Amino acid sequence: MAGTYVIAEAGVNHNGSPERALEMVDAAAEAGADAVKFQTFKADHGVSRYAMKAPYQVRTTGEEESQLEMVRKLELDVEAHHRIAAHCRKRGIEFLSTPFDFGSVDLLVHQMKLPKVKIGSGEVTNAPLLLHLARTGTAAILSTGMSLLGDVEQALGVLAFGYVGGQEKPSVDCFANAYSSREGQEALRQKVILLHCTTEYPTPFSEVNLRAMQTLGHAFGLPVGLSDHTTGYAAAIAGVALGACVIEKHFTLSRNLPGPDHQSSLEPAELRAMVTAIREVEAALGSAQKLITKSERSNILVARKSLVALMAIAQGEVFTQENLGVKRPGTGVSPLLYWEYLGRKAARDYSVDEAIDS
Repeated sequence: MAGTYVIAEAGVNHNGSPERALEMVDAAAEAGADAVKFQTFKADHGVSRYAMKAPYQVRTTGEEESQLEMVRKLELDVEAHHRIAAHCRKRGIEFLSTPFDFGSVDLLVHQMKLPKVKIGSGEVTNAPLLLHLARTGTAAILSTGMSLLGDVEQALGVLAFGYVGGQEKPSVDCFANAYSSREGQEALRQKVILLHCTTEYPTPFSEVNLRAMQTLGHAFGLPVGLSDHTTGYAAAIAGVALGACVIEKHFTLSRNLPGPDHQSSLEPAELRAMVTAIREVEAALGSAQKLITKSERSNILVARKSLVALMAIAQGEVFTQENLGVKRPGTGVSPLLYWEYLGRKAARDYSVDEAIDS
């Protein structure tokens, strides 16, 4: 992919409203994001009646309702998915989503024909879901929040097993063998991007650990990016500077809306500013070669210095530390030759500040 792939994460910030979801597509497109991402799920298929809310969800939505009740309100049905995807095509932005159950994978992959999906950090150990996805051959962007390197390797083993068409009964050993195989490694290189992530909303800056993104890349030899849950977007910009090929960032139409994720999300103007800053950082990264740039060339003679006469010097007079100095512009003899000129006789007369030229 050319440049950093910027995912505007709508998530569930539409609060279950297809109309608000369409507005979010507009905001993401106007911000210049490459993709706008939603979440695809049936609440009863992925959340039990006994599931507790995360502390941040309690802070933002209260304790009265269960996680299941909260999540039910945030579903988008099949018709809404098709409406949103059609609007994405109209606005020239890619539709992306995160599936949380088998049916959601099938909707996104088989019905909607998405070439890739995003897998959330909570699914790193969900081997049945990872295998179901991999057996479709669909590419995956895998977030790795709440994970150690061993957890990530096991998830990649499941994906590798599915991608290479493993026919044995799935098992931890089969996954490890698939991960270690040449075919499995090649499939992962072709289909998987890893995102470093800290699963807290918002993430304290002291827990972002951006360097771990590079560790993921070195450990697994795969493209890496950042799913950023901090306030603002400084961490996202730093991630690009450190080599992220993907940046994912939550956004909302307003942080004042009710719901679990709004308060840790960017508003549209901030999302637009983040995308602009990312493109500026990409341009600034430039080449690893140390070269004189086109715009610098016109400044060389102005900014550099030459050997000059500090006082009037007559032809035949010896150059000394008292009469020979260094000043702008750089149109005369280079100061690198200063010591070679000391003790040499002037070939002609020089006036004060005149550049030495012979």
